[in-house]
Formats: sequence, C-alpha cells, structure tokens
Amino acid sequence: MQKITLISVGALKEDYFRAAAAEYEKRLSGLCRLNNINLKEETIRDENSATEILSALEKEGERIFSAIPQRAYRIALCIEGAQPSSEELAQRLERISLNSPEICFIIGSSHGLSDKVKDSCDERLSISRLTFPHRLARVILLETIYRALSINGGGKYHK
Repeated sequence: MQKITLISVGALKEDYFRAAAAEYEKRLSGLCRLNNINLKEETIRDENSATEILSALEKEGERIFSAIPQRAYRIALCIEGAQPSSEELAQRLERISLNSPEICFIIGSSHGLSDKVKDSCDERLSISRLTFPHRLARVILLETIYRALSINGGGKYHK
C-alpha cells in the first residue's frame, strides 16, 4: 500500500475544515497509509516587510525539512506548479509509486513556501490558478489524492 505524507504549515482551526479533512483522511485509509504532519506557522502581520516575510518562510522551511521523510518523492503545492487533470495526476502518482516508497506533499502557510523548499522538491503542483486559503487547499488536496487513488484502484468515485 502506497505511503503518503502530507506536511502542512498552520493548524486547521475551523471545525468545518477539520471535519472535511477528517472525512477524506478516513476515506484514504483504505487506499494508502496517510501520515498527516501539521507544523507551526510563523506569525506574519500585514505590516511586516518583505524581508520579514521571507525570514518567516525560511523558519517554516527548516521545520518542513526536518519533517520530510527520507527517500520520499517531494511535491510542493505552489501557484507556479503544474495543473494536471484528475486522470493525469492519478497516472503520475502511479508512476511515482513504482520508484519511490513514499510520496510527500508539502503545503506552506498563507504566504506560501520558501524558494529553498520549492527548489528541493521533485515537482510542483498547483490545485488551480484560483487562489484558496491554505487551510481549504489542504482539504482540496486530500480530496484530490483520494480521487486519484480511487481512479487507480478502479473505484466508482470518479465520474
């Protein structure tokens, strides 16, 4: 069974996001071994300078690096990433799983990921050209992974 790690920065504070994430984590339990790692988000205020924001992203990046499983195939979620269809993502995950013991998806905080983290990843993925709150992006990613693995397993979820 494929092992998938989801590293995300910032807590799901809202009950509705926690409930949605829990639902997809439950659904995924029959398709993969999911390891969900939530890391502390740095406090960034609107009045912070670009330098202060970059410094905060670097601190978050260090925590991300310490959480990434060894030998995992790394996928950063970021706006400049590829935007595959569900079927294309399913095929991609299937190919990755043939060569890697684990796939690690990384979602940054509301200010994204440091360039250092993105550059260390094997690929970049974008959920959409639209902008979503990073907490909602986590739920969307879980659903997207569930859909892709369902496609690969011949399930009826994907229509």
